[in-house]
Amino acid sequence: MKQTIDIPRRTLEILIHIICWGLFFAFPIFFAQRTNGTINWKEFMHHSIFPTSAFFIFYLNYFLLIPYLLFRERSKQFLLTNFVIIAIMTLGQRYLNNLIAPPPPDLNRPIPPQYIFYLRDMAGLIFSTGLSVAIRMSIRWSQAEAERQEAVKSRTEAELKNLRNQLNPHFLLNTLNNIYALIAFDTDKAQQAVQELSKLLRYVLYDNQQMFVPLIKEIDFIRNYIELMRIRVSPQVTIETEFHIKPESQTPIAPLIFISLIENAFKHGISPTHPSFISITITETDEEICCTIRNSNYPKTRTDKSGSGIGLEQVSKRLELIYPGRYQWERHVSHDGKEYLSSISIRPFHSV
Repeated sequence: MKQTIDIPRRTLEILIHIICWGLFFAFPIFFAQRTNGTINWKEFMHHSIFPTSAFFIFYLNYFLLIPYLLFRERSKQFLLTNFVIIAIMTLGQRYLNNLIAPPPPDLNRPIPPQYIFYLRDMAGLIFSTGLSVAIRMSIRWSQAEAERQEAVKSRTEAELKNLRNQLNPHFLLNTLNNIYALIAFDTDKAQQAVQELSKLLRYVLYDNQQMFVPLIKEIDFIRNYIELMRIRVSPQVTIETEFHIKPESQTPIAPLIFISLIENAFKHGISPTHPSFISITITETDEEICCTIRNSNYPKTRTDKSGSGIGLEQVSKRLELIYPGRYQWERHVSHDGKEYLSSISIRPFHSV
């Protein structure tokens, strides 16, 4: 198995600096070598003046001038300070160059004007300063982007947590309303419903606090919920379920992502006087998880105050926050208005 070496970012940054400057300071060795392989150290010092100056101006900006002037929006002071330092260092370089290795007279080659050397040295120091600014700005942008992404992640997690906290009382309210309706005409069924409800509460109160749960756990919860709802419906309601998932599937899925659709089917798919049906199918493939619900359509009137009406809105928000670009949600009423279809297909994250 191939292993990768995880180098901390700060350590990697230091290594890059050492390698780059090491190569830069190695160049004078090639200019100072004699034909017999020995090094003329005076010549080496002569050629090391510019790398040393570039090194100094680079890190003076890197550690002091950029963070304390440029990043604090004192650009004029930053430019003026660099201009003064570069001017002084340029004069110093020319003085040391003439002191260590004065140019030998060569009558066969014209000597360039002195200002050419000053301009060359100054341009090199300006380039070193610009490189320092570019690197520090790049690091600052990278850090700012990382902080922005972390802030977005924290905000998303907070919003999801808030949605989950809203969903718990919403789910509990609807279920208690159903049990309350049973008490009036069948206390035995109401007691059985309370027992079934206790099986669901642990999942709702604890597992729902996780970002993802194994699909098998979500399916068990849905099965228990459907059995709870069977208790209160009349015999003329047909409830069909099909679950085609992998055995003991551990595919991660957002908890309670489908329950509002199922609640909606029981709320709007059952008539107290006419035959009704609810069909719930959940399938899993290697690419997606699909929940399809078909039910007879008996929409509630505005006078029906049961439930809070926030379930489907929460589903939409959670899907967009957790699975952006990884889901499809189809929902519509049949042409004759007698059947309602809601189908969500999700491409899950196989590792989280």
